[in-house]
Amino acid sequence: MKIINPPILHLFLHFIFLNCSPATEFQLKEGDILFQDSDCGPFCDAIEAVTQGIDHYNFSHVGLVMKDSNNQLKVMEAISKGVVLTPLDSFLQRSFDAENRPKVIVGRLNKKYTPLIPEAIAFIHSKMNAQYDAVFDINNDKYYCSELIHLAFQSANNNTPIFTEQPMTYKSPNTNQTFPIWEAYFKALNTEIPEGKPGLNPGGMSRSKYITIVHRYGEPSKQHP
Repeated sequence: MKIINPPILHLFLHFIFLNCSPATEFQLKEGDILFQDSDCGPFCDAIEAVTQGIDHYNFSHVGLVMKDSNNQLKVMEAISKGVVLTPLDSFLQRSFDAENRPKVIVGRLNKKYTPLIPEAIAFIHSKMNAQYDAVFDINNDKYYCSELIHLAFQSANNNTPIFTEQPMTYKSPNTNQTFPIWEAYFKALNTEIPEGKPGLNPGGMSRSKYITIVHRYGEPSKQHP
């Protein structure tokens, strides 16, 4: 039997180790945008029915990653109680796919626009505890999820938007009739349905040419092409 020279054996084992080591775990960065299929019931179903995310994914919520003073990752988001900071784990644990993975994918700004991130985060900090925009009015000082992130980066970019506002619809694409859930919602607020008014949604933002999808924590639900 041929005996392997110890230095050669060491190099051989080192080669095997390098090639069998697990892939480097994905690392979130400050400024990453989290698109979430949040499973909030009829409201989320209605949002997803009229908007299509990248790769036909359904998204009903979006948040922005930042680091706090202890270097812990948090998610800046607008939810029903207003503009808040949410621990990353809490955000990821809201909804899961069939494999028990978070139904969240990660968008990262293209390199040209990463210098905007600190000012966008500062903008959201200045809006902390602002009220939720229940009537989805882009011009008031209240915020829904995609509006908050859109206006933050617009402010950071010398008031030039990088996400595109679109006419909003609250109608079913199958019937062209307003979803009953929205009729009841706006009736309770005693306000007209803002059909056709400018706004944004997470699905549309996920298709922006200014971001690249860099990670999928799990598999959000999909619309049929």
